[in-house]
Amino acid sequence: MQHADHVALIRDGVTAAGPRWLEFGAGTGAFTLALLDLLGAGADVTAVDRNAASLQELREAADRRFPSARLATVVADFTAALPAEPGQFDGVLMANSLHFVRDKEPVLRDAMSKIRPGGRFILVEYGADHGNPWVPWPLSYSTWAELAASLGLRDTRKIGEVPSRFLGSIYAAASVGP
Repeated sequence: MQHADHVALIRDGVTAAGPRWLEFGAGTGAFTLALLDLLGAGADVTAVDRNAASLQELREAADRRFPSARLATVVADFTAALPAEPGQFDGVLMANSLHFVRDKEPVLRDAMSKIRPGGRFILVEYGADHGNPWVPWPLSYSTWAELAASLGLRDTRKIGEVPSRFLGSIYAAASVGP
């Protein structure tokens, strides 16, 4: 996938959501850069990953491509509760990160607590319920929609999908926080 593909995949979930976002498991930032592109000059994104070198690579790319955007990077394991204040973000993005978590509910509840009332939650995930050694615990869109509803997320909808040579497809879904 190229940058334009990342942008297209999440566009419908980001539009009109507000500029302040938290990303769990940013890595080198393919989807962070897409988020910064969509949010424009007023972007205020906090990217969390446990790999400091990946976040440094992200910071350098963001500084080159989106110099007017605000990007904070936090070296942390997103499966542990993060110290951010409840309700301080317009949205949360989890792109290709949730499939590394076996017990998803506590991580999702923590992520949801960071969203302001009515804020957005975007998930980018492989469209399968059975993984492999590299993608151990993916969840299909239908599984995600059920889990999202059980956690109190509303209006969950698939906003994009692309084929993938691994596990069939990658989809993006957007929900509205409680």
